[in-house]
Amino acid sequence: MAIITRKPRNASLRFQTFVDTSDLTKKRPEKNLVCGLRKKGGRNAYGRITMRHQGGGARRLYRLVDFKRIDRDIPGKVVAIEYDPNRNTRIALVVFPSGAKRYILQPDGIKVGSEVMAGTDVEARVGNFLPLAKIPVGFMIHNVELRPATGGKIARSAGTSIQIVGKDESYATLRMPSGEIRLVSLDCWATVGVLGNADYKNITWGKAGRKRHLGVRPTVRGMAMNPIDHPHGGGEGRSKSGSHPVSPWGKGSKGTRTRTRKNPLIVKRRK
Repeated sequence: MAIITRKPRNASLRFQTFVDTSDLTKKRPEKNLVCGLRKKGGRNAYGRITMRHQGGGARRLYRLVDFKRIDRDIPGKVVAIEYDPNRNTRIALVVFPSGAKRYILQPDGIKVGSEVMAGTDVEARVGNFLPLAKIPVGFMIHNVELRPATGGKIARSAGTSIQIVGKDESYATLRMPSGEIRLVSLDCWATVGVLGNADYKNITWGKAGRKRHLGVRPTVRGMAMNPIDHPHGGGEGRSKSGSHPVSPWGKGSKGTRTRTRKNPLIVKRRK
């Protein structure tokens, strides 16, 4: 997979870059594995904005990804690699001998024809899903459960992985992509390997419209507002007023610690 540049036929294409899609083998998703996706625009049930800078975007269907890998001890064959508009990593369509079809996140190295499996006694190789107790120390994993039998919750975006740095009687010590080191129960399951499409983070979007297609609305700097709208607003000229950067509601926004309760499972905070 590589980054592709386009000929500058117009101003918007001059700096845009794209991820190579030659690895994709199927254009349309599996009909039985999609459902409608209703846009919220960042609003809650009362219609109030609770998440800023969200809205619009291209219409899309939600792909039902199997984060729990419910088909256990049955080998499945990857028959297609597909694009998923709801996440930045690719998804793989796996077919089982019973005829069941499932979407899984595509790890680096898994291609059409690869065989993947989930179970307590399967081999710890790329694409297989098994308990942390059965995965050797030093292995890179993704789609990791935080509580047993709840499905993978962490390390699910493109190019990410978690390293197992140690084990004791009941916990595995994991190094997160952020650098945080935390404990997770050995009864939790995880998928072996590093997620693919790592070049996604190197994309240059090139124009505002591409972000709008993703559902990202414009962001206005606090310094460009009036004092009534933002703590950074007002002043003569472009002034930071000597204050620390804060959110519109006065909470520290750069480096300020916001965790109020100490989690005993976090051994070392992220940097």
